[in-house]
Order: sequence, then structure tokens, then C-alpha cells
Amino acid sequence: MDDHKIPLLSKDSSSSSSSSVVTSSLKWILKVVMSMIFVTWIVFLMILYPEQLGDDFLTLVASKTFLGTTGSMFLIFSGPILVIAVLASLYLIISGEDKVFTKNKISKFPRFRLWTFPVLVDGPFGVVSAAEFLGIMVFSVFFLWAIYAYTLRNLDLLERFHVLPKNRSILLLEVTGLRLGVIGLLCMVFLFLPISRGSILLRLIDIPFEHATRYHVWLGHITMAFFSLHGLCYVVGWIIEGRLLELVFSWNAIGVAVLPGVISLVAGLLMWVTSLHTVRKNNFELFFYTHQLYIVFVVFLALHVGDYLFSIVAGGIFLFILDRFLRFCQSRRTVDVISAKSLPCGTLELVLSKPPNMRYNALSFIFLQVRELSWLQWHPFSVSSSPLDGNHHVAVLIKVLGGWTAKLRDQLTNLSEAENQDQLISPESYPKITTCVEGPYGHESPYHLAYENLVLVAGGIGITPFFAILSDILHRKRDGKACLPSKVLVVWAIKNSDELSLLSEIDIPSICPFFSKKLNLEIHIYVTRQSEPRLEDGMVHKVVHPSVKPPRTNGCSMSVLVGTGDNIWSGLYLIVSTIGFIAMITLLDIFYIKKYNITTWWYKGLLFVVCMVASVLIFGGLVVVFWHRWGHKTGEVEANGNKVDLNGEETYNSSAAELKGLATEEDVQSYTTIRYGTRPNFREIFESLNGKWGSVDVGVIVCGPATLQTTVAKEIRSHSIWRSANHPLFHFNSHSFDL
Repeated sequence: MDDHKIPLLSKDSSSSSSSSVVTSSLKWILKVVMSMIFVTWIVFLMILYPEQLGDDFLTLVASKTFLGTTGSMFLIFSGPILVIAVLASLYLIISGEDKVFTKNKISKFPRFRLWTFPVLVDGPFGVVSAAEFLGIMVFSVFFLWAIYAYTLRNLDLLERFHVLPKNRSILLLEVTGLRLGVIGLLCMVFLFLPISRGSILLRLIDIPFEHATRYHVWLGHITMAFFSLHGLCYVVGWIIEGRLLELVFSWNAIGVAVLPGVISLVAGLLMWVTSLHTVRKNNFELFFYTHQLYIVFVVFLALHVGDYLFSIVAGGIFLFILDRFLRFCQSRRTVDVISAKSLPCGTLELVLSKPPNMRYNALSFIFLQVRELSWLQWHPFSVSSSPLDGNHHVAVLIKVLGGWTAKLRDQLTNLSEAENQDQLISPESYPKITTCVEGPYGHESPYHLAYENLVLVAGGIGITPFFAILSDILHRKRDGKACLPSKVLVVWAIKNSDELSLLSEIDIPSICPFFSKKLNLEIHIYVTRQSEPRLEDGMVHKVVHPSVKPPRTNGCSMSVLVGTGDNIWSGLYLIVSTIGFIAMITLLDIFYIKKYNITTWWYKGLLFVVCMVASVLIFGGLVVVFWHRWGHKTGEVEANGNKVDLNGEETYNSSAAELKGLATEEDVQSYTTIRYGTRPNFREIFESLNGKWGSVDVGVIVCGPATLQTTVAKEIRSHSIWRSANHPLFHFNSHSFDL
């Protein structure tokens, strides 16, 4: 049996083989086409364009086609990424919602997976996989090649024009600044792609937003470094020339407008400085609010360079605008809080209402806003409930770490006190919790189900996503659904035993009676700052604060308008908006710009941005309206087909035999080991697993601080007998590895 691949989680095992062959063929064709487009695009972008050959090719396309200069730039630089996005949406629609996992044939030799094998574990980049390291090397070679190629072209330019010696340095500074600005634009092509939370492209390669943000950080540093050098070269040249103030405040109609570029650069520098790790860690609100200057940065960049050069970066920015508008539409809805409670360790749990037709994976996360605390702040939290826990709710655990979470705890305390008061309280003075939600976001496929053995390593509140994983596996074991994991080891490091109360959030025996016969589960807990247990530690699983039920506001369940929610609607949203955008800029060029001979660069750049935004609002907004109505009707149909209680949660009724066989507290303790005054020794843990599990498919998921990531990654890399890594996991300093 192990010598073959056994399909799991297939949508319909009785599907005709011909249909399966057609679907597989279409997916293969789409993959090949997307790969060819991407490789060709990257080769031109990083190799040919810095050379004179790139400019010659653009001139040829502009002169031989009806597209013109701006149209040619848009087609060559932004067109490929939009085409890939459209093809990616078709690919996801064909793939469907359910994934097929296979039991891999056991090999005597370790497998090497580029996307997940940890190559670098120390340094400024954190834990870096083989694929990420390859990408870093490609960009490094591109920077060196571009600087070299542009330097040769600059020297050739100086020789060609025979500039006087006193003006030679000024011209050299200006043309160098121009080249550095172009390199910055080429970096900016990719800058907005990783921060589109529901991006089709991220879903295609199955990299969740919370992991892709590190790519945005890297690209942001590089982009702003080149833009800063770009501006510095011009400033120094103008100082030497003695015309600094005159030129800085100039706003030319033909050519580059300098003042908008200065404004854009200042906005970019403010975002750059406040996004540095020290500032972001110590003053997150300053980072968050300053980062909203990206609107000023983009708009004034378009005014600075005009539509011609702005076409280079338009594709990525357009995809970001699509995602941002969808997030805005989804987050306007106020979401009901079904219940809220506080655990003894100070961690809060919120249970939010969701429609039954909203799909997500156990490794998902949401962005949460509480309007009583702030109308602007959004904070990400991992989902602690499995999709199989109930169709009408989703739960999150929130650890009190900063000012915002402390205010939320105080709000819940006030609500609890108000519930316990005997006297009547007027509705106006009753404490409220008004929440808005973005998401859920996360991995496209539940890859935690694709491994026979799982090692879950958590630090502190990092245990939260593992509750969802364990619940998901247990539900599938209970219901007889296909589920590959048969052995699960949880390694959890906490500071104090107070955090043990988090384990009360998952009642394993009640989810899956006789679970020990279906799943080999071990939980190893390391309490690092206590040398011995407290007297009350034996009862810590039972001691929880009573939950409160906030009064229902005018809210409802979460909106289904999320990029990862429905492949067909999200695909239509992208395709219709893209077609609308191309149609708008084409009609604008024919009936306005050419007709009235509009030549002002900054004005054409402004019109280009207006078309991008207008196409999303008009064409994308039309799709959103129908999407919303469809989600509302579908939710009503599915809700009528499910039995729910007063809180909107499904109930699972165990049989009498199952209830009699529920594990007791002693049985629960039998798979839980607590060690005090020590930290986990991952070398010993992996060596012991290697002896017990042998050469089998093992997935390691890590969720915790950077030091925990680094420690685990080092041990994984040193154990060559174990298999290499699988997927990056969660936000808040986390990765997963497959040994």
C-alpha cells in the first residue's frame, strides 16, 4: 500500500475518469502557460531592459503597433502579471475547493523541497528557505547587473555628447540618479504583490499573506534605498549647479515634475523610517498610521513620472487596489459577538458569528477591529476553531500584550460586571463590543492533513492555531472522513503555569470519543520559569472565567466578500475589473488624450490613476453587489438546512455508548507531560522521534518567537535523515517545516 499514492479528500470518488483527465489537462496547460509568461517577463525585466536592447525593443513595439508609448510600456511591464492573475483565477476555479492529498511513497533518501527547506537560520532575513534564498540571489544578481549595465550606458552617454569638464560631474550625477530611479521602479513592480491579503497570485503558489509580508518588507527596504539614492544624486547635482530651490519646487508640464517627486519621496521616507523593526516594535500605532501615506506615495509618484513610466508599476498596484476595495467592502459590516470570556492567564476568547457558506482552513487568521477601542486599528489573530467545529461561528484567542488588548480586556470586564448587576441598566449605558472583521485569510489548502505524522511546536500564545489543527483532525477521525495524520506530537513552551488554562479551549475527549484508538497524541509542555508546579496546577484545566454574551448590535455574521472565500466570484471580480480598466484607459486615450492633444505628463499620470480606481469601483463594485446578494441567499439556504441552537452553533449528540466511554481527567493527563524549569531540547526530541517513527512523512509546524523558529530550523537542517520542509505557516513569527 505504501508503494502507491492513495488519494485522500477527493471531492467525489465516483467521478468519471474522462472528466478527471480533462481537468488535469487544463490545469497542466494553465500551469505551463503561466510559467512561460512569468519566465519571459522576468528575463526581460531583469536582463534585457537594463541593456540598450530593452529600450530598442520598446521603441519597436511602440512604432509598429497602435498601442503607442504608454500602451507598449503597460503591455510589456504590467500586462504579464495581470494575464497571470487572470489565468490563476481560472486555475483555482477548475481546481475547485476540495484538495486531493496523497500518501507519499516512503523513500530511503531525504527529499529536498526548495520552498521549505531552511537554508539560512541566522541573520537579518530570519529563517530563509531554499526557494527564498534562490530569490534573494536572483535579485542580488539583478541589482549588480543593472548597476553595471547602466554605468556603461552612462559613460557612453557622456562620451557621445562631449560635455564640458565643469558640467561633466553634474550630468553624471543626474543620469546616475535617473538610472537608480528606474531600478527602484523595477523593484516596485513586485512591492505591492505580497501585501494583497486575498491575492490570487499568493493563493496560486499557496503562500499566505502573513508569510508573504516579509517579502514586502525586503522589497520595501530595497526600493526606498534606490529611490533615496535617486533623489540624493539630483540634490547634490543641483547644489553644485546652484539651483537647488529653483528646481526642487519646479512642476514641469512636459517631462518629469520634480515637486510631486519630492512629496512622494518624503512620504516614502516617513513610511520607511517608521517601519524599521525598533520603531514598529515599540510604537506600532506610529508605524500603522504613517503607513497610510502609501496613497500619497503612489499618487504623487504618478504625477512625478507621468503615465509612461508609471505603467511599469501599474499592474501590481492595480491588483492591490482590487484587494483593498474588497477588504473595505467586507469590513464595513459589523459582526455579532456570540460570546466572550477571559481565561485565568489573561487570554481572551471571542466567538464571532459567520455564515455557513464561508469557507476557511484550520490554519487561517482574521483581522479584527473593535470600534469601541479604535475605528482605525486592525489587529491580526489566529483562528482557534476548526471549520468542523460549527458552520455558524469562528473563535479567536487574544493574549493581552499591549494597550489595545488591555482596553479590550477592560471592556469585557465592564460587560461582565454589568451582566451581574441586579439593577436595570439603560441600553444606552450598557457596555458594547462592536466588531468588524477582515478575512479569514490563510493557506489555500489544509496541508496539515497531508502528513502521517505531525510535530507542532508552539511558544506561548502560538498554541492557538494548533487548537484548530487538533480539532480539525479529531473531527475527521470521529466522522470517518479522510485524514492522513495518525501521530501528533505537541511541544509547547510557556513561561508560567497560568498559561496551562489555554488547554481548556479544546476538549479532546468530547470532540472525539475513544480518540486514543484513532490518533496517537502526545502533548509535552515545558514551563520555563517555574521549577515546580503550584498546588492549583492540577485543576488548571477547569478554572476558567465565566463567559459573557454581549448584547446583539445591528450587526450580523461575517461577510463572504473575501478573496479566498469563493473561487468563481473572486475570479469574476478580478477579470471584470481588469477588462474594465483596459477599456477605460483605451477609451480615454482615443476620445480625450489624442482628440484634445493632451501632452502634460503629470496630468496624464493622474488620469491613469483615476482610471485604475474608477474601474475597480464601477466594474468591480458591480460584481461585489451580486456577490453579496449571492452570499446572502446561499447563507439562508444553508442555514435552513442545518440544526442550530440559540447561539447559532451546531450541536453534536454523542450516543450513550460514546458518552459512557468518554475519557476521564486521568485519561487526559495520560497523554500530557508537563516539565518545569526546563526548555525543550529539540535535538533529543527529533532523535527520539527518528527512533520511534523512522523514515516516514513528518510535518513540523512552528508558531512562536523568532528564537524558537531559529532553534527548530537549526535542528531540522542538521538532521539530514529527516525530510525537508513543507510550508510557511502563520503570522507573528512562525514557520512550518516538513522533515
